[in-house]
Amino acid sequence: MDTPIITLSDVYLSLVGGSGEVNILRGVDLAVHAGETLAIVGPSGSGKTTTLMIMAGLERPSSGAVHVAGMDLTAMNEDALARFRRTHMGIVFQSFHLVPTMTALENTSLPLEFAHVSHARERAMDALATVGLADRAHHYPSQLSGGEQQRVALARAFAPAPKVILADEPTGNLDTETGARIVEHLFSMQQQHGTTLVLITHDSTLAARCHRQAHMQNGRLLHEALSDHMAASADARMHP
Repeated sequence: MDTPIITLSDVYLSLVGGSGEVNILRGVDLAVHAGETLAIVGPSGSGKTTTLMIMAGLERPSSGAVHVAGMDLTAMNEDALARFRRTHMGIVFQSFHLVPTMTALENTSLPLEFAHVSHARERAMDALATVGLADRAHHYPSQLSGGEQQRVALARAFAPAPKVILADEPTGNLDTETGARIVEHLFSMQQQHGTTLVLITHDSTLAARCHRQAHMQNGRLLHEALSDHMAASADARMHP
C-alpha cells in the first residue's frame, strides 16, 4: 500500500492548567492515505479537534511524530509550518473565519496571493463559481448568509488545490438544509480534486459518507472502521 499522506505516531498532548496537568491526547496512532475521506467521531472533549489541529501544525504534540505529505511537522518552526499549510492544506472551520473587510473574491484569493500563485483572482473566481457564488463575489461576509459564508470558506480552502483538506464541524453553525448543501459541495469538490479529506463531525450521517471512521474517547483512538457502504463494497469484492 502507498505511504500514508498523514501519519500520527504515538501522539500525546498534555497541557498544564491551574489544577495541574491535563492529558488531552494519550498515544494516538492514525494513518490516512492519499485521496481517502476519514471522519473522526466521538463525544465532546474526546480529542477530535485537537487531533485535527495537530495534523494542521496549529498545535504541537508533547511527544510523538506527525508526518504530512512526507514532511515532519514537529521539526518545523512556525514560519515553515505556515508556508507548508499554504501549499499543502486547506482548512475549513465551523465558524467560517472570513476576513470581514474583504469581499468573497478577496477572501478566496488570499491564500493564492500569499503563495504568489499567478492569476490568483481568476482561480479564486473559478472556485467561487464551483460553489455557486460567482454572482456574490464582490459581496462582503456581512452581506452573505451563513451558508454562503461557508461556501466561500470551502472555495478558499480548495482554490490552491491542496493535497489535504481538514474540516472541523463544517456544518455545525448551519441549519439542516443549508448544512446538507455544504456537504454536497464538500464531497463533490473532494472527488473532483482527489483531495484527502479529514472531517470532524458529530453527525453520524455525514460521517457515514466518508470511506472510514475513527472513533475517539478520552484522548484515545478506540477503533477504526470502514463506513457501511465501503464495507459492503469490500465484502462484494471478496465474495463475488
